[in-house]
Amino acid sequence: MPSREITYAEALREAMREEMKKDSQVFLLGEDIGVYGGAFGVTQGLIEEFGPERVIDTPISEIAIIGGAVGAALVGMRPVAEIMFFDFMTIGSDQLVNQAAKIRFMFGGKAKVPMVVRSPAGSGTGAAGHHSGSLESWFTHIPGLKVVAPSTPYDAKGLLKSAIRDDNPLVFVEHKLLYKTKGQVPEEEYYIPIGKADVKKEGKDITVIGYSIMIPRVLEASQILAGEGIDVEVIDIRSLRPLDTETIASSVKKTNRVIVVYEPPRFGGFGAEISSWVGEELFDYLDAPVVRLGGEEMPPPYNPNLERKIVPQVEDIVREIKKLVR
Repeated sequence: MPSREITYAEALREAMREEMKKDSQVFLLGEDIGVYGGAFGVTQGLIEEFGPERVIDTPISEIAIIGGAVGAALVGMRPVAEIMFFDFMTIGSDQLVNQAAKIRFMFGGKAKVPMVVRSPAGSGTGAAGHHSGSLESWFTHIPGLKVVAPSTPYDAKGLLKSAIRDDNPLVFVEHKLLYKTKGQVPEEEYYIPIGKADVKKEGKDITVIGYSIMIPRVLEASQILAGEGIDVEVIDIRSLRPLDTETIASSVKKTNRVIVVYEPPRFGGFGAEISSWVGEELFDYLDAPVVRLGGEEMPPPYNPNLERKIVPQVEDIVREIKKLVR
């Protein structure tokens, strides 16, 4: 398909615009998403195109934003809610965890909640402890919720379009450092299935599994290591729940070594779930223990040097891969 280079933020905007044009039931709501265009500019121009009834500037209340989305979804709308920073998902989590995620189960499938909650996550912008969280693993623990975290503009657009079409509540994780990154995105319409990982680079010596901002870092590390004769396979899971274990298994059976890289603190992060699954299901294929490379045990600090230090960087990934391969 013909494509052009656009940013991650532009890809997300295109996804929402296309789905809003296609279906009048799709609408947006969130703090400062209308006139201001969103804290990171993702929704710029959409209020002018679709009007304030479909691009709704809400009060500063995350529980109201998510609660409003739940109610609208229950009566047949397809809301796309934006929470300004992922840390604030905690404030609206009662509506998301105790209502949206459970309704379909508790009503025997007779009710559905087709809603998306988008939110920027992660460190690297100097936004300090209250605005730099990576809490995606919290929501993977909740039956009924889907969680995706794309790493490229191509994946961001295709996955968001699929998320809006999905009949289940879905948490869409957007890393702040990815918004300005660029990539090829087809001009024609396309969808990426939720629950399908992507092999970003094939290799034979070691499998490195990650998602979101860690994928460009792992790819950079793999280029460095290629010069030293180490061939890295890079798996971008893209979707945390549901998780594509088939693609992971295929890679591990080939390379026999695994590192899982993620930004949140190492303890209890989603990488621990991947590591556990590989250890239980693929033990006979492993030539070494699975390694988890996660963040440090502290909130992201304001100081840029300290902030960088607590999250895996390219040099950390290179170091860990060398240790495991050699």
